[in-house]
Amino acid sequence: MSDLSKDPRSVRPWRMIERRKSRKIKVGDLQVGGDAPITVQTMTNTVTADAGATIDQIRRCEEAGVDMVRVSCPDEASTAAFREIARAATVPLIADIHFHYKRGIEAAEAGAACLRINPGNIGSMDRVRDVVQAARDHGCAIRIGVNAGSLEKHLLEKYGEPCPEAMVESALDHARILEDLDFRDYKISVKASDAFLTVAAYQALSEATDAPLHLGVTEAGGQRIGTVKSSIGIGSLLWAGIGDTIRVSLSAEPEEEVRVGFDILKSLGLRTRGVNIIACPSCARQGFDVIRTVQTLEERLAHISEPISLSIIGCVVNGPGEALMTDLGFTGGGAGRGKMYVSGRPDHNVSNEEMVEHIVEMVEKRAEEMRAETENV
Repeated sequence: MSDLSKDPRSVRPWRMIERRKSRKIKVGDLQVGGDAPITVQTMTNTVTADAGATIDQIRRCEEAGVDMVRVSCPDEASTAAFREIARAATVPLIADIHFHYKRGIEAAEAGAACLRINPGNIGSMDRVRDVVQAARDHGCAIRIGVNAGSLEKHLLEKYGEPCPEAMVESALDHARILEDLDFRDYKISVKASDAFLTVAAYQALSEATDAPLHLGVTEAGGQRIGTVKSSIGIGSLLWAGIGDTIRVSLSAEPEEEVRVGFDILKSLGLRTRGVNIIACPSCARQGFDVIRTVQTLEERLAHISEPISLSIIGCVVNGPGEALMTDLGFTGGGAGRGKMYVSGRPDHNVSNEEMVEHIVEMVEKRAEEMRAETENV
């Protein structure tokens, strides 16, 4: 008998993703690249000079599970506030610097774990050298961030329009500047708002460098369409093994970007944070209101960080089979009652009226047990 037949919830070999071999760098106390877990990022949208508002927003992102947060530093007031913000944050912060080299130096001194900066955009080599030295002195990584919408003029003239070749050439040109200064603690992104262009650029870049890659479909749109577009673009690359850290760019609150990012990773089996609810779309066979029940459970279980799978299926056609694959499950039945499953096996009946509270209680209990096991290791 094979190992798979012993535990129906075990990982299937055809679900394994072979990740691209990138070099590993450090961003604060996090490792990025190599065999390190793929990290989830977001970006604040408060006025950075308002340290209190920015810290509050970072705190909400931390509660959602974010691994690192990018903070824009467009002026001196922002980098002055950055020191207080960095002290308050429990995750590494990335200072977003565009053109002014002094902001990069100030951010490094203020506690940034990474500078998002394109070396070729900040002036003379002396200025670039000063920023790189500040990064080296203060243990900062650097992210080279190429966007299709802001490519260098000479590349647009050469290629006629934003294209994968132009984006990769831009990225490698900026990387070469860092390499010439003997600085290799950098990662690269080549983002576009078009998912096809994004994927093609990252595919080409992944073959041209061993640097860690930061994935994202930039300016993806509102929460619904942006989630779809990002899932297609980022998901396609991750499925191919490309990508070491991600940011889902939504016209939505940053904590929503974090949740979608984890959902993408969770769907591909690359991260397992939180409750993974498997639910049917509902039909006339449903023994309870599946849609409203799932919406309620998503809200009630959002605070759980332990990886727990939960199936919520409206009837017995698919319910027992789905429950077989999850830690906990509920399948609708008749006469206002359904069956609760534990570790893939039928366990007890629960009324529809008590179902939500009962499931929340069971999930929370399972989470407590998992925390206790982790603490005792």
